[in-house]
Amino acid sequence: MNDLDALLTPEGRALLDEVRDTAPADELAVATRLRREHPAELVSAAIGQARLRQRAAAKFATEDARRMFFTPNGVEQSTRTTVATYRARRFKELGVTSVADLCCGIGGDAIALARAGIRVLAVDRDPLTAAVARANADALGLAGLIEVREADVTEVDAASYDAVFVDPARRGGRGRIFDPEAYSPPLSWAVDTALKSPHAALKVAPGIPHEAVPAEAEAEWISDGGDVKEAVLWFGTAPGAVRATLLPGPRTLLSRGLPNPEVRPVGRYLYEPDGAVIRAHLVAEVAEEVGGGLVDETIAYVTADEPRPTAYASAYEITDQLHFSVKKLKALLREREVGVLTVKKRGSAVEPEELRRKVKPHGPNSATVFLTRVAGAPTMLIGHPLG
Repeated sequence: MNDLDALLTPEGRALLDEVRDTAPADELAVATRLRREHPAELVSAAIGQARLRQRAAAKFATEDARRMFFTPNGVEQSTRTTVATYRARRFKELGVTSVADLCCGIGGDAIALARAGIRVLAVDRDPLTAAVARANADALGLAGLIEVREADVTEVDAASYDAVFVDPARRGGRGRIFDPEAYSPPLSWAVDTALKSPHAALKVAPGIPHEAVPAEAEAEWISDGGDVKEAVLWFGTAPGAVRATLLPGPRTLLSRGLPNPEVRPVGRYLYEPDGAVIRAHLVAEVAEEVGGGLVDETIAYVTADEPRPTAYASAYEITDQLHFSVKKLKALLREREVGVLTVKKRGSAVEPEELRRKVKPHGPNSATVFLTRVAGAPTMLIGHPLG
């Protein structure tokens, strides 16, 4: 708290501007120079905050990150701006004008909601985190729409708000927490709170078991740039619905309740579904879209004889199918002068880097190898991405 208060002073803000682009290798020299004119604690705080801002630029727009304040946990656990903006848009489309953001962290979601024109009560029980969220609302000119409150979220009355958003802590002293009832607060409390509100969204880990999703909820898995970021349980929308949303876009695939695709021989084309599609158990929807089937009943690779464009999977043309053999793969790559080798795997214990070291690719051409199982047998599929 003392560091944050000092950084909010004119001297602190001036120091932040001065050290903004300091490279890690230059930090010691910069700190030594600045300590001749400023308190050592303030210089350390400014350089530490500059480092966090540089890290945060991957999640937040660079212009925002340079003005915002962060904690190490805040950078690690905050929602990526693209995802927060998408969620705020969904709230807006539901007619929501006010949201109680419970477990607001440093305010990433509150900022996106406010920028959508939604009034926000942002609550966090940690004094420093709440202070950082308040500083961020001020820094971005959103203090008129965001009220930050330091409190235990279980004691907050959200009845006067159109919607509730809960982002419970999913990390503990030993790392990531997988049991939803071990979240802080537990998922059961968040669900009870959601059911009392006209609309609600609960952010959960993307690995949440489907059987843990309440019947009253719509479940949405979200990826950004191909990386699965989170799952969200929506209340007051479409109970029982399941969707995968891909950003940028957004592009959304809805469950149609299809049975599992049939297993079939490997065709000329292979489709690798987006991670959100796989987490949402919507591989069957992709298989139907491309007219394909599975290479193995336990593997989420779809194969087909014709190329059909789909937004929900990456497509590859397969040129070779081999039983797993490092020797055969090495010979094939040498014959085709492959120097750039992309290794993907699903259902294989082989590590991509280990395989790359063994085959020693060399040459002007490129290829992709899939280490997987086909009808239960360890297999290598070699090909290249489609257009």
